[in-house]
Amino acid sequence: MTRHRRAGWAIGLLLVMAGCSPPSPGPGDAVSTATTASEEVLGDAQVAGLVEALPQQTVASLRTARLADGLTPPTNRWYSGLVFGDDPMPVFPLPLSFELVDGGFAFGLPRVTATARTIAGGSVADVSVDVGAASSVVASDDASVVVLDDLGADGQRLGRTTIAQGSPFVSWVADEAAAVGVPAGFAPAGAGLYTLTVGSTTYALRTDAEVSAGSAAVDAGQSLVFWAVPEGHDAAELAEASSHIVTGSHVGYQVDDESVTTELTYLGDGPTAIARMPHQVSGESCDLGSYPSIYGTLELCAGSTLTWSATRLEATSALDLSGLDDTERDELTTLLDADLADLGEFPADTYFGGKALQRAAMLLMVADQLGASAQAEQLAAALDAQLTLWTDPEGCQARAERCFVYDPEAKGLVGLATSFGSEEFNDHHFHYGYFLYAAAVLAAHDPSVVDRYAPVMTLLAADIASDGSSFFPDRRAFDPYASHSWASGTSPFGDGNNQESVSEAVNAYAGLELWAQASGDDALATEAAWMASSEAAASQAYWVEPDLGEFAGYDAGIVSINWGGKRDYATWFTDAASAKLAILLLPMSPSSGYLAGDPERIRANVDEATGGDFAQQYGDYLLMYSALAGPDDRERALEAARDFPDELIDDGMTRTYLMAWLLSLE
Repeated sequence: MTRHRRAGWAIGLLLVMAGCSPPSPGPGDAVSTATTASEEVLGDAQVAGLVEALPQQTVASLRTARLADGLTPPTNRWYSGLVFGDDPMPVFPLPLSFELVDGGFAFGLPRVTATARTIAGGSVADVSVDVGAASSVVASDDASVVVLDDLGADGQRLGRTTIAQGSPFVSWVADEAAAVGVPAGFAPAGAGLYTLTVGSTTYALRTDAEVSAGSAAVDAGQSLVFWAVPEGHDAAELAEASSHIVTGSHVGYQVDDESVTTELTYLGDGPTAIARMPHQVSGESCDLGSYPSIYGTLELCAGSTLTWSATRLEATSALDLSGLDDTERDELTTLLDADLADLGEFPADTYFGGKALQRAAMLLMVADQLGASAQAEQLAAALDAQLTLWTDPEGCQARAERCFVYDPEAKGLVGLATSFGSEEFNDHHFHYGYFLYAAAVLAAHDPSVVDRYAPVMTLLAADIASDGSSFFPDRRAFDPYASHSWASGTSPFGDGNNQESVSEAVNAYAGLELWAQASGDDALATEAAWMASSEAAASQAYWVEPDLGEFAGYDAGIVSINWGGKRDYATWFTDAASAKLAILLLPMSPSSGYLAGDPERIRANVDEATGGDFAQQYGDYLLMYSALAGPDDRERALEAARDFPDELIDDGMTRTYLMAWLLSLE
């Protein structure tokens, strides 16, 4: 399966630093929008009529205080904090931090430090630039590149500021002649080149303007381009690359049976320089230096394109229980009957309601695997009753829960009742992934449900995965450069955006792929496979089995929350060690095999989380994870699971599924 951007792209090439880029607008022209090949995913032709059929309601105004007219609100982006709320928040276009300040902007190379529970690299304002702006607005619609219009008191544009993920450059292009305030310490370092040292970091400025006494006399069309000079390198090495200002980005991806490959190209009028994250590194070398970061060393590479691969995630709706013996099948059937008798009420909000749907779907899957037709039909009926409520396009005209509305202001689907800030677009991929997964499992049992659910399920999919639609942002939460999602809708934090439950993000895109397969949407299935596989690889690289060798002083083996500007061994809801690991594992779906990494890391993570005692909250997920370390670990987990207290079974889990999952492992 392929989303093909141009002929001749070789999937076997893990890292390509192209010498030139496709043609793109100049700094003063319209800003390019990121696209993925020529084929839309859930574009207007598919979703326009479906959106029109839903009630239109803005549940909570997002207050897009700093966004140019006509752009889709950029929720769940690494730069969302620039746009929303009363005051702009710092953002982290690695390797730099960046913030809007009075008159202009400030940036710097974060100082990375580590304590027992936090790896920190917060915003630093080493270089402050006053362009005379009364305000600034985000004027681009791109996942990786941000262009800001800097406006005077009369609303006229004075110039444009550009930042990009992985780019060492911060550029400003003048619309009219101006005297721009720059730090007085910038000293000549060659023709059109100036340098400034702050602490241990040297910053460079390249410009054709005259710079003296803390001011740059800039003519219309002239630019100021700043960067942090890699330690051990000379400022002049990046002078040529700095002259090619990035104007946008382009994402291509390819999916085959074994791997997924991402190609991220930065558009401009010539080759630039891009810092690659650890998960993007292959055998190819980069020789422009490196930068420290909270995610590890970033290598700076010449060119405009990064290409990297990840192992293909196998999204599956069912466990393989075909190898069970009669005793094991009888054990599961007994547990299934007990769980079916205690199915309970389905919550009415989108998070816990969604979890309950997938919980019931996993029971249905087990019943089907066991050939327990009576139990399967009872479960299918209960699940269908709930999904029929949720997928009624007119549901919110009759009730205030178990239904969805379309928010025309924020451009997205909001489920009622809301939870965890979902009205502000927090966690939509977590919530909606449960719905998609559950619907796909029921569709495997009864394909006739697809047509009935499709009008609303298609919109749930579009809310988190649309690409090329005017009704939704492109891939709302997914960040192609970072290869993972961001959970906060408006990101009102000084440390940038964040994501805690990366496993629920993987579950979301696996569920999305399964629904796409059930509904026959090949383009969506390919995109979902790329996102699920990328997210799973990032999960292992930065959350579950991270390389922490550069961060002496950090005591944990995992990272529970990753931010733009820090990484925490913490959760949003408890300080319990069990939760800090479990939130990276749940719901342990049939697609969670990607968690079977290094056996010794698994054992160490489990020991850190449990202290050897599984009989605690979230112990069911930790038992399942522990079994991935090997056959002996699985046998110990099975023994402990049979004695696991009923009252500690999580609300998203059942004893039936816990045992089925463990028994399905080879």
